[in-house]
Amino acid sequence: MKLWLVGVGPMGQAYATVLDALEQPFLAIGRGEEEARRFAQAFGVMPVTGGLAAYLDQTNDLPDAVIVAVGVEALAEVTQELVTRGVRRILVEKPGGMTRASIGGLALSAEQRSAEVSVAYNRRFYASTRAAQALIAEDGGVQSFNFEFTEWAHRIAPLEKAPGVKKHWLLANSSHVIDLAFHLGGWPTELSTHVGGCLDWHPSGSIFAGSGISDSGALFSYQANWSSPGRWGVEILTRAHRLILCPLEELRIQKIGSVTSEPVELDDALDQQFKAGLYRQTQLFLQGTLDGFCSIAAMLKHAEVYERIAGREANSATS
Repeated sequence: MKLWLVGVGPMGQAYATVLDALEQPFLAIGRGEEEARRFAQAFGVMPVTGGLAAYLDQTNDLPDAVIVAVGVEALAEVTQELVTRGVRRILVEKPGGMTRASIGGLALSAEQRSAEVSVAYNRRFYASTRAAQALIAEDGGVQSFNFEFTEWAHRIAPLEKAPGVKKHWLLANSSHVIDLAFHLGGWPTELSTHVGGCLDWHPSGSIFAGSGISDSGALFSYQANWSSPGRWGVEILTRAHRLILCPLEELRIQKIGSVTSEPVELDDALDQQFKAGLYRQTQLFLQGTLDGFCSIAAMLKHAEVYERIAGREANSATS
């Protein structure tokens, strides 16, 4: 397979580490010289610099597949460029675009050109997620679930990000845990949302609560308060167990009749050795096995849910 890796920052380097372990050759494409030098020092190969568009103008030799690992503000633009030039298999880092509008434009282009664009929500591929899915199947499905996506505002506020990124932080960052919760419990068919508070960098809200019914028939609820202590977490309730993912890389179970939770032993050596979930996700993408991946068309539907949770749309039922 001829593979390109677009983006040589921290996330690009995480992918490069996995690709090296998989013995998959790739061409790295970056923009700036400084990040390219750091990449070369780490992997012994100097990336192409000057950006993707400039390189595409110099070659007609397109790859079989591309992994896009640039900053969130550039994800949709870079992926659009690849689709327009004729690339047909792309794995783009989550969430695929900084806004629902940018995700929508990308989804339309992919549909028109029959491009297979998948969004890389690596938490779907954690060992803890796979163990939870096995228990859910064994127990006959999810009855209810709840999740929390509290962000640490005191750490986010001073971060230097591209314009607009922090304004869309729920989509850009919190969607990592929300996607996992709905991936396990089912996506909303009914959704009631409530939003309060605000932050200078996230004016649409800072306190979030809601509930609904998923397409698996499970009842769910969520909450987050970005101005108060908290953390990410997901709890899945079946007829036999409460499955607790907090932190998300670990799984604990509470059995009926017990008030204590017990750790589940995981086969998570790859999650320990590499950025968690990334090895299995990348391996499956290279193999062309996309079960469990989020397509760009699905991501567009999910982005509507995220905007409503964030307080960007009126409170009404989804379908």
